Amino acid sequence: MKNTLLSVSLWLVMAGVAGHAWAEKADRNKPMNVEADALRYDDLKQVSVFTGNVVLTKGSIVIRGAQLEVRQDPDGYQFGLVTGSAATPAFFRQKRDGLDEFIEGDGETIEYDGRADTVRFIKKAQLRRLRGATLADEVTGASILYENLSDRFTVDGAPKSATAPAGRVRAMLTPKPDAAAPAVPQASPTLRATPQLEKAAQ
Repeated sequence: MKNTLLSVSLWLVMAGVAGHAWAEKADRNKPMNVEADALRYDDLKQVSVFTGNVVLTKGSIVIRGAQLEVRQDPDGYQFGLVTGSAATPAFFRQKRDGLDEFIEGDGETIEYDGRADTVRFIKKAQLRRLRGATLADEVTGASILYENLSDRFTVDGAPKSATAPAGRVRAMLTPKPDAAAPAVPQASPTLRATPQLEKAAQ
Protein backbone atom coordinates (compact mmCIF):
# COMPACT_ATOMS: atom_id res chain seq x y z
CA MET A 1 0.00 0.00 0.00
CA LYS A 2 1.41 3.39 -0.95
CA ASN A 3 2.14 5.93 1.77
CA THR A 4 1.70 8.92 -0.53
CA LEU A 5 -1.87 9.80 0.45
CA LEU A 6 -4.18 8.25 3.00
CA SER A 7 -7.76 8.64 1.84
CA VAL A 8 -10.71 7.42 3.88
CA SER A 9 -14.30 7.67 2.72
CA LEU A 10 -16.51 7.79 5.80
CA TRP A 11 -19.91 8.14 4.21
CA LEU A 12 -20.93 4.52 4.81
CA VAL A 13 -19.83 4.67 8.42
CA MET A 14 -21.55 7.98 9.01
CA ALA A 15 -24.71 6.80 7.29
CA GLY A 16 -24.81 3.74 9.53
CA VAL A 17 -24.23 5.85 12.61
CA ALA A 18 -26.53 8.72 11.77
CA GLY A 19 -29.34 7.36 9.65
CA HIS A 20 -30.56 9.11 6.54
CA ALA A 21 -30.75 12.85 7.21
CA TRP A 22 -29.23 15.44 4.94
CA ALA A 23 -28.14 19.04 5.23
CA GLU A 24 -30.92 21.63 5.27
CA LYS A 25 -32.22 21.42 1.68
CA ALA A 26 -33.67 24.93 1.68
CA ASP A 27 -30.21 26.47 2.19
CA ARG A 28 -29.28 25.87 -1.44
CA ASN A 29 -31.81 28.45 -2.69
CA LYS A 30 -31.43 31.04 0.07
CA PRO A 31 -29.67 34.36 -0.58
CA MET A 32 -26.08 34.77 0.56
CA ASN A 33 -25.53 37.60 3.07
CA VAL A 34 -22.05 38.81 4.02
CA GLU A 35 -20.75 41.21 6.66
CA ALA A 36 -17.11 42.37 6.77
CA ASP A 37 -14.85 45.33 7.54
CA ALA A 38 -14.12 46.00 3.86
CA LEU A 39 -15.26 44.97 0.37
CA ARG A 40 -13.52 45.07 -2.99
CA TYR A 41 -15.71 44.28 -6.02
CA ASP A 42 -14.57 43.52 -9.58
CA ASP A 43 -17.56 43.81 -11.93
CA LEU A 44 -15.64 42.50 -14.94
CA LYS A 45 -14.68 39.25 -13.17
CA GLN A 46 -17.86 39.14 -11.06
CA VAL A 47 -15.72 38.65 -7.94
CA SER A 48 -16.23 40.18 -4.48
CA VAL A 49 -13.46 40.09 -1.87
CA PHE A 50 -14.51 40.72 1.75
CA THR A 51 -11.84 41.27 4.42
CA GLY A 52 -11.83 41.64 8.19
CA ASN A 53 -14.07 39.63 10.54
CA VAL A 54 -16.10 38.17 7.67
CA VAL A 55 -19.43 36.50 8.50
CA LEU A 56 -21.44 34.80 5.74
CA THR A 57 -24.98 33.47 6.24
CA LYS A 58 -27.04 31.50 3.73
CA GLY A 59 -30.14 29.97 5.32
CA SER A 60 -28.84 27.87 8.22
CA ILE A 61 -25.25 28.08 6.89
CA VAL A 62 -22.81 30.26 8.82
CA ILE A 63 -19.23 30.79 7.58
CA ARG A 64 -16.62 32.93 9.34
CA GLY A 65 -13.08 33.91 8.41
CA ALA A 66 -10.53 36.67 7.94
CA GLN A 67 -11.15 36.92 4.17
CA LEU A 68 -13.84 35.70 1.78
CA GLU A 69 -13.70 35.70 -2.01
CA VAL A 70 -17.10 35.17 -3.65
CA ARG A 71 -17.86 34.72 -7.33
CA GLN A 72 -21.02 33.83 -9.21
CA ASP A 73 -21.22 31.85 -12.44
CA PRO A 74 -23.55 32.73 -15.35
CA ASP A 75 -26.17 30.27 -14.01
CA GLY A 76 -26.31 32.10 -10.67
CA TYR A 77 -24.41 29.55 -8.57
CA GLN A 78 -22.17 31.04 -5.89
CA PHE A 79 -18.66 29.95 -4.97
CA GLY A 80 -16.75 31.05 -1.88
CA LEU A 81 -13.14 30.78 -0.73
CA VAL A 82 -12.74 31.56 2.98
CA THR A 83 -9.35 32.06 4.61
CA GLY A 84 -8.75 32.04 8.35
CA SER A 85 -6.27 34.14 10.27
CA ALA A 86 -3.08 32.92 11.92
CA ALA A 87 -4.89 32.74 15.27
CA THR A 88 -8.37 31.65 14.16
CA PRO A 89 -9.17 29.11 11.41
CA ALA A 90 -12.02 29.58 8.96
CA PHE A 91 -15.32 28.15 10.31
CA PHE A 92 -18.43 26.52 8.78
CA ARG A 93 -21.75 25.44 10.37
CA GLN A 94 -25.00 24.08 8.89
CA LYS A 95 -28.19 22.52 10.30
CA ARG A 96 -29.15 19.01 9.20
CA ASP A 97 -32.55 18.65 7.53
CA GLY A 98 -35.39 17.72 9.91
CA LEU A 99 -33.15 17.09 12.94
CA ASP A 100 -31.79 19.00 15.91
CA GLU A 101 -28.28 18.30 14.57
CA PHE A 102 -25.57 20.52 13.13
CA ILE A 103 -22.49 19.92 11.02
CA GLU A 104 -19.63 22.28 11.78
CA GLY A 105 -15.95 22.38 11.02
CA ASP A 106 -12.90 24.48 10.45
CA GLY A 107 -9.64 24.64 8.53
CA GLU A 108 -7.05 27.14 7.37
CA THR A 109 -9.09 27.45 4.16
CA ILE A 110 -12.70 26.55 3.32
CA GLU A 111 -14.04 26.22 -0.24
CA TYR A 112 -17.82 26.44 -0.77
CA ASP A 113 -19.19 25.23 -4.13
CA GLY A 114 -22.82 26.27 -4.61
CA ARG A 115 -23.28 24.28 -7.83
CA ALA A 116 -22.06 20.96 -6.40
CA ASP A 117 -23.32 21.93 -2.90
CA THR A 118 -20.05 20.88 -1.27
CA VAL A 119 -17.74 22.31 1.37
CA ARG A 120 -14.02 21.49 1.45
CA PHE A 121 -11.89 22.11 4.57
CA ILE A 122 -8.17 22.40 3.79
CA LYS A 123 -5.17 22.17 6.19
CA LYS A 124 -5.72 21.24 9.85
CA ALA A 125 -9.25 20.28 8.89
CA GLN A 126 -11.82 19.26 11.49
CA LEU A 127 -15.45 18.30 11.02
CA ARG A 128 -17.93 17.71 13.85
CA ARG A 129 -21.55 16.63 14.16
CA LEU A 130 -23.50 17.92 17.15
CA ARG A 131 -26.78 16.53 18.43
CA GLY A 132 -28.22 19.64 19.99
CA ALA A 133 -25.20 20.99 21.87
CA THR A 134 -23.58 17.56 22.39
CA LEU A 135 -20.62 16.46 20.26
CA ALA A 136 -21.56 13.19 18.54
CA ASP A 137 -18.91 12.62 15.84
CA GLU A 138 -15.59 14.24 14.98
CA VAL A 139 -13.10 13.65 12.16
CA THR A 140 -9.75 15.33 11.50
CA GLY A 141 -7.34 15.23 8.59
CA ALA A 142 -5.38 17.33 6.13
CA SER A 143 -8.43 17.80 3.89
CA ILE A 144 -12.14 17.03 4.36
CA LEU A 145 -14.82 17.16 1.66
CA TYR A 146 -18.43 17.42 2.92
CA GLU A 147 -21.16 16.80 0.32
CA ASN A 148 -24.33 18.51 1.53
CA LEU A 149 -26.84 16.71 -0.68
CA SER A 150 -25.70 13.17 0.14
CA ASP A 151 -24.24 13.88 3.62
CA ARG A 152 -21.03 12.16 2.54
CA PHE A 153 -17.62 12.87 4.11
CA THR A 154 -14.25 12.16 2.51
CA VAL A 155 -11.19 12.67 4.71
CA ASP A 156 -7.60 12.70 3.41
CA GLY A 157 -4.45 12.46 5.50
CA ALA A 158 -1.36 14.48 4.68
CA PRO A 159 1.17 12.82 2.34
CA LYS A 160 4.56 11.83 3.74
CA SER A 161 7.35 14.28 3.01
CA ALA A 162 11.09 14.53 3.65
CA THR A 163 10.46 16.68 6.73
CA ALA A 164 7.25 15.17 8.12
CA PRO A 165 5.67 11.72 8.49
CA ALA A 166 2.42 10.89 6.75
CA GLY A 167 -0.56 12.57 8.40
CA ARG A 168 -3.18 10.29 9.85
CA VAL A 169 -6.94 10.54 9.63
CA ARG A 170 -8.64 10.38 13.01
CA ALA A 171 -12.32 9.79 13.70
CA MET A 172 -14.52 9.60 16.80
CA LEU A 173 -17.95 8.18 15.96
CA THR A 174 -20.76 7.56 18.43
CA PRO A 175 -23.73 5.28 17.73
CA LYS A 176 -27.08 6.88 17.10
CA PRO A 177 -29.38 6.66 20.14
CA ASP A 178 -32.04 4.00 19.59
CA ALA A 179 -35.25 5.92 20.26
CA ALA A 180 -37.36 2.83 19.51
CA ALA A 181 -35.79 0.75 22.28
CA PRO A 182 -38.12 0.69 25.30
CA ALA A 183 -36.68 1.82 28.59
CA VAL A 184 -36.09 -1.10 30.94
CA PRO A 185 -38.09 -0.46 34.13
CA GLN A 186 -36.06 -0.86 37.25
CA ALA A 187 -37.70 -2.58 40.19
CA SER A 188 -38.10 -0.45 43.30
CA PRO A 189 -36.02 -1.72 46.20
CA THR A 190 -37.96 -3.52 48.91
CA LEU A 191 -37.83 -1.72 52.25
CA ARG A 192 -37.34 -3.83 55.34
CA ALA A 193 -37.70 -2.89 58.98
CA THR A 194 -34.46 -2.68 60.93
CA PRO A 195 -34.79 -4.31 64.42
CA GLN A 196 -32.42 -1.79 66.01
CA LEU A 197 -34.53 1.16 64.81
CA GLU A 198 -37.74 -0.49 66.01
CA LYS A 199 -36.28 -0.96 69.55
CA ALA A 200 -35.04 2.63 69.65
CA ALA A 201 -38.48 3.93 68.73
CA GLN A 202 -40.15 2.01 71.63
